[in-house]
Amino acid sequence: MLTSDFFPPEVFERLDESDDPVFYAAPRKAVHIDEWAVGALRAFYKEVLPSRGVVLDLMSSWRSHLPEWVRYGRVVGIGLNAEEMADNPALDEYGVQDLNRDPRLPFGDRAFDGVIVSVSVQYMTKPVEVFREVGRVLKPDGPFCVAFSDRCFWDKAIRMWRASDNEGHIAIVRRYFEISEMFRAPEVVRRNVTPDRSVDPMFIVWARRREE
Repeated sequence: MLTSDFFPPEVFERLDESDDPVFYAAPRKAVHIDEWAVGALRAFYKEVLPSRGVVLDLMSSWRSHLPEWVRYGRVVGIGLNAEEMADNPALDEYGVQDLNRDPRLPFGDRAFDGVIVSVSVQYMTKPVEVFREVGRVLKPDGPFCVAFSDRCFWDKAIRMWRASDNEGHIAIVRRYFEISEMFRAPEVVRRNVTPDRSVDPMFIVWARRREE
């Protein structure tokens, strides 16, 4: 089974190697991207995530950026701060888990119709393991959507991310999908990309779970 060991270990080093639950212990209740990026992400989710489906929001926090006008069957959050997730109106239930310590998801096979990670993939230190777990809990043909902008908590972002530009970030996430061997060929969506960066850009790398 392929794991994140496929990469040199130093690429996952962070400037701040303290325990993530300690770093995220205090609720911030910030969305981290501007309203234009949020709008672009909501519009994309409306296009791709199945309405009335069961959705998993990984590395969840105060907001999931799911479109408020779409009804989902159930939305489950996994994150590091219970207070933030309790204040997230999109979540029907949530659990606290550090995926960098334990990437195994506490769900059965094929439990979800769609999975999202919003503006957090840059903090994963075991990304291939997480992506493989997403493939396990996702139904065949279900979408896994990984969205990010050009902002981050610099000290918690992995070295490979810090050393790359936006196109490099896209290539990194595409590689996670490919190495996991659980998904079809990933697609890339670029929205709000302006020469003067007048708004926050939104990049989405996503793929559907392979049929078995």
